[in-house]
Amino acid sequence: MFTHAITRLPGENFADGITTSTLGRPGYPLILEQHWAYRQALQNLGLEVILLPAEPGFPDAYFVEDPAIVTPGLAVICNPGALSRRGEGITLEPVLKEYRPVAHIQPPGTLEGGDVLCAEDHFFIGLSERTNQEGAAQLTALLEPTGYTCITIPVAAGLHLKSGVNYVGSNTLLVTSSLAEHPAFTRYQKILIDPEEEYAANTLLVNGTLLTPRGFPKTRAELVRLGKPVIELDVSEVQKMDGGLTCMSLRF
Repeated sequence: MFTHAITRLPGENFADGITTSTLGRPGYPLILEQHWAYRQALQNLGLEVILLPAEPGFPDAYFVEDPAIVTPGLAVICNPGALSRRGEGITLEPVLKEYRPVAHIQPPGTLEGGDVLCAEDHFFIGLSERTNQEGAAQLTALLEPTGYTCITIPVAAGLHLKSGVNYVGSNTLLVTSSLAEHPAFTRYQKILIDPEEEYAANTLLVNGTLLTPRGFPKTRAELVRLGKPVIELDVSEVQKMDGGLTCMSLRF
């Protein structure tokens, strides 16, 4: 069970962050509303939500999951593959040290939390434009002594691994077609995402409840069949910045 979540307020210049989206420029008042609703959902699920102030020097810093990873016994400050995001972990580290020992991914390793998926006691680490083999090897060396197993997964489409696959409990993955046949996923049940709803792959399991993006009815119908509560959240402005539900909090 998660008891805490670290979040960060989007800054007024959040729309200056990195994106490949063609959905239009996002609006600041609306993302503040959506971020509040996201925090409220986490709080309603029993988490103490820690809200950090915006970081004007880092427009993407409200995506707090990318510069750090938190496990039950360890927090890891990442070395983001995106140059403009290096430094975001500096203000996260003092907060994380209140709860966990802290380790660091060192250059030339690069690693972003969006490429790190935990399924019970196993970690999938995506190799993407943001995470390289050296970064994955360093994370593996940190996690395996604490009882986890790790395997790397090449990311051929999407920004991060969790853009295309997430663990939704009950030994089940919510996954896009580009990743569904990877041998590492053989032992899992799979919910295959409709090609028109691939954004909904970024669904978040929190204390037995599934948080999923609003506006993807086929995916929602499949999730309901798992027998878990499903909460839809509007993240239209986050989507315009290549972000999703998983990347806006560090849960532990």
